[in-house]
Amino acid sequence: MHKLKLDELNRVSVDEFKKQEKLPLTLVLDNVRSMHNVGSIFRTADAFALERIVLCGITGQPPHREIEKTALGATQSVEWCYFDTTTAAIDWLKEEGKVILAIEQAKNSIMLNEYQPDQGTSYALIFGNEVNGVSEEVMQKIDTCIEIPQFGTKHSFNIVVSAGIVLWDMFSKLKPAS
Repeated sequence: MHKLKLDELNRVSVDEFKKQEKLPLTLVLDNVRSMHNVGSIFRTADAFALERIVLCGITGQPPHREIEKTALGATQSVEWCYFDTTTAAIDWLKEEGKVILAIEQAKNSIMLNEYQPDQGTSYALIFGNEVNGVSEEVMQKIDTCIEIPQFGTKHSFNIVVSAGIVLWDMFSKLKPAS
């Protein structure tokens, strides 16, 4: 076994990426304050070929030096848009027919490992502020709340770690077998 070199990774170009089929997921960032977290989310969205990212409220927007530092160019490949409020973004996404899922610890949430998305359905996944999580106002507008099972003393993941866990799980459940 050997580690693959860059030219062995079969990377697609930005133009090819924009034309390829996307996983039916949109990420919504609800007032995410760290530019490095935003950039890492872009990079993760590129890796899983997501439809788009919706940036809301105080969430930083490209172009920004700190976002680009962790995005490594993914702001050029991943479609994104901005809304002043997350509730306005949710209204827009619902008009598009998306099922709205908050990733949060909440009463009556469904554990991620128990959640089964429907094939052929398009989802918007809301990730909240690093300190306060998904806002109460937003929680009133969601369709379902998904929670990542945790067993340690902290009961919180960094938003980027949460996104990676949830996106891998959703990818493995939604992506048809090749």
